Amino acid sequence: MLHLPFADRLQAGNLLAVELATRVHGRNAIVFGLARGGVPVASAVAQYLGLPLDVIVVRKLGVPWQPELAMGAIAGTARVLNESMVRQLGISAEQVEKVVEREQAEMKRREALYRGGQPTADLAGRTAILVDDGLATGSTMLAAVRHVRNLGAARVVVAVPVGSKEAYDDLRREADKVICLVVPEVFHAVGEWYRDFGQVGDEEVRKLLAGIGAKKPQL
Repeated sequence: MLHLPFADRLQAGNLLAVELATRVHGRNAIVFGLARGGVPVASAVAQYLGLPLDVIVVRKLGVPWQPELAMGAIAGTARVLNESMVRQLGISAEQVEKVVEREQAEMKRREALYRGGQPTADLAGRTAILVDDGLATGSTMLAAVRHVRNLGAARVVVAVPVGSKEAYDDLRREADKVICLVVPEVFHAVGEWYRDFGQVGDEEVRKLLAGIGAKKPQL
């Protein structure tokens, strides 16, 4: 039985890993954490399942004059854009491209920082398990799903501790499987489902990807 809210991302990852172990089979899989908040969750999942851990840098595309309001997201080779919002707000194609260009630069900076020059794992014929700390609009996860498809993933599994029903339903149409421990009837923000939802820094992401600071599951 789940006791909510989750204590922190580590506990959520351990609980998610137990569920994945019963529903996702095969060793030909790679766990990807969506940077930054998804990496601690993914690290716990990868350790529990004995699978390799990698990272996908996702970036929200904010409305030019209101950056906190997302009009889409990018991840690697994929772009997701809320076309109806763009039309409704009168955002020009040039404005969209300026936001994309800025976020692509930050995405590349973070990828270089986290990977240390190493390429993304070869996904040809493999299963990609995409992990985040939660789904709000689902746009960043949707971009990640399309990105790993472009990289040749044979199967894509989305795994999150909590998510909105709208995002959950949207992802089920794109991924081969979506595992979400909690889909609340009323959902406002991912952080409200965690007691500790502190910001994840670049250094923590680097350490987790290097296997430093990994802890044994405590359920």
